[in-house]
Amino acid sequence: MNINILIFRNLKKNLKNYYLYVFALVFSVALYFSFVTLQYDPAMDATKGTVKGGASIRAASFLLIAIVTIFVLYANTIFIKRRSREIGLFQLIGMNKAKIFRILSIENLILYFSSIVMGIFIGFSFSKLALMILFKVTAVDTAANLEFSMQAFIQTLIVFIGVFLLILVMNYLFIRKQSILSLFTLTSSTESNVKKTSKLEIGIGIAGILLIVSGYFVSSRLFDGDFSGMIGLLIAMGYTLASVIIGTYLFYKGSVSFIANLIRKKKDGHLAVHEVLSLSSIQFRLKSNALLLTIITAVSALAIGLLCLSYISYYSAEKTARDYSPAHFSLTDTAAADKFKQSLETEGIKYRETLIDVIKVKINASDIMETELPELEKNAAAMELPIVSDSSVKNIDVAADETIFTGTSNLLQRIIEIKDSGNIELIGKTQRIPQEFKGLEKDFVVSWYFTDGGLPIAVVDETVFERLKNDVDPVIQKESMLYIGIDIADEKEIVRANELFAENGLSGNQLYDSQLDISNKQKNTMGLAMFIVGFLGLTFLITSGCILYFKQMGESDEEKPNYTILRKLGFTQGDLLKGIRLKQLFNFGIPLIVGICHSYFAVQSGWFLFGTELWVPMFIVMGIYTALYSIFGLLSVLYSKKVIKQAL
Repeated sequence: MNINILIFRNLKKNLKNYYLYVFALVFSVALYFSFVTLQYDPAMDATKGTVKGGASIRAASFLLIAIVTIFVLYANTIFIKRRSREIGLFQLIGMNKAKIFRILSIENLILYFSSIVMGIFIGFSFSKLALMILFKVTAVDTAANLEFSMQAFIQTLIVFIGVFLLILVMNYLFIRKQSILSLFTLTSSTESNVKKTSKLEIGIGIAGILLIVSGYFVSSRLFDGDFSGMIGLLIAMGYTLASVIIGTYLFYKGSVSFIANLIRKKKDGHLAVHEVLSLSSIQFRLKSNALLLTIITAVSALAIGLLCLSYISYYSAEKTARDYSPAHFSLTDTAAADKFKQSLETEGIKYRETLIDVIKVKINASDIMETELPELEKNAAAMELPIVSDSSVKNIDVAADETIFTGTSNLLQRIIEIKDSGNIELIGKTQRIPQEFKGLEKDFVVSWYFTDGGLPIAVVDETVFERLKNDVDPVIQKESMLYIGIDIADEKEIVRANELFAENGLSGNQLYDSQLDISNKQKNTMGLAMFIVGFLGLTFLITSGCILYFKQMGESDEEKPNYTILRKLGFTQGDLLKGIRLKQLFNFGIPLIVGICHSYFAVQSGWFLFGTELWVPMFIVMGIYTALYSIFGLLSVLYSKKVIKQAL
């Protein structure tokens, strides 16, 4: 038979196996090409573009190469194992291994480069959508143009030609290594020969759970003052990472099997068919896949955690902007404020003006502050804080012997615990005024220019404020101590007012702030980070979901003879499907739940460094990830259903 005819017949006969391989290739190429197209888009130019992210896209593209390479190689491994019997038959009829490798390589060449062409076309079609999403999340108001990038095309070809060479090497080593006998038994070999859970495995499982719990505990105490100095913090972080990863591996190696065995013993061996189908897989197959599941869980936790943190920062952009600048525009210079107000009046934009006198004094707050950081504890007796009068602040009224703190950063609240009450002392240049501390409010009343990076503002009675104002220490005062807040009456005119703010040369000056500029800057920075992390997270989600799906397909094919026997014994398709659903719930659910738990404790330990909101952005990210991940579990159930139908 002509070798070309043989190749054509093989391609036609193996279409049911090839579609997974083709999907893996097309998906990987489309994803990579659309991402790299962004790198060469004019909007990403470092000097001319509107999004300063070309370097970030380039860095992320290298990580994307690693992800898609592993994915394609794994898909090829599954594909060639499915054809092991066919390769064995070729050897039986007299073909040498070199000729078999040549046939497989030509088939691979046809499929591979056809898939690349298809993937580039799909990636090009979706590149505009990706660019539109990027502009949306970075708050950039510009049109997204669909342009075919020859540079991206060449880069994609180079990358995937390299992957193809790796595939050829992998196939060559596989054919060379396997004997005829091993080729016929490869697909029917079980993944685990373990019959029962040993005491060693029970110990391993308990150790895994203890390591994970200890890692969670240390992560929850990272910024509570328990670890002093940068070295102590790094050691704690290293222990958290190591204990959680090692604990996860031991959890899959021993804990899951141990729990499944407990369920068996509790049932006293009287298991329904759906329980047998699910528990057997949980008890033995998860154990044999411990390393793979550990990698999937760890990277899933990393993806969810990074996406949560970037979305927390993005979601908190407007609230953070209001903390930096309580008014739409905050200024500290009367001449600049008058010039800006004149521009607003010329344009017919109505506004409200707020004037607040601010002074800085030293405060002895050692009685109300609790911290385990020696440096902060030492400085508590003479902290420098901004002070304003209660007559200039809405909704706050204090007596002559009372002081309220208002406005502070999330980070400071985690490092320093401020009591609800106690005694403090206001220290002027020549006098000390004792006060009763009445608690901490959340709202900022002046811009961050006065707060030195998030320190609280002290609100005192007007008479006390005047006493201190006449007794200030000039050494600790800022250049300007007048807060001027300008709020636009009609929010629809804020954008135009912001343009006037920039036209007057007030943007980018540390003395003046615009809420819209601060919000857009944070959205631009964190929106780009969120887009890149989201893109890579989605890539890993789909690739890891596909890997688990491919493995479940292989397991379903292996168990087809068992399904045939069970059907002949009288069990219905519904009986078997009930066990399959439970099995897939555990196969996909356990890595997902463990990954979400890891990411939750990671985010919980340091979210306050990134923004002001935690629960809503975290639940949104985890909800979307769970929904997308569940799709692969559903596909696995549908494939198993198809195998069960064919079993009888």
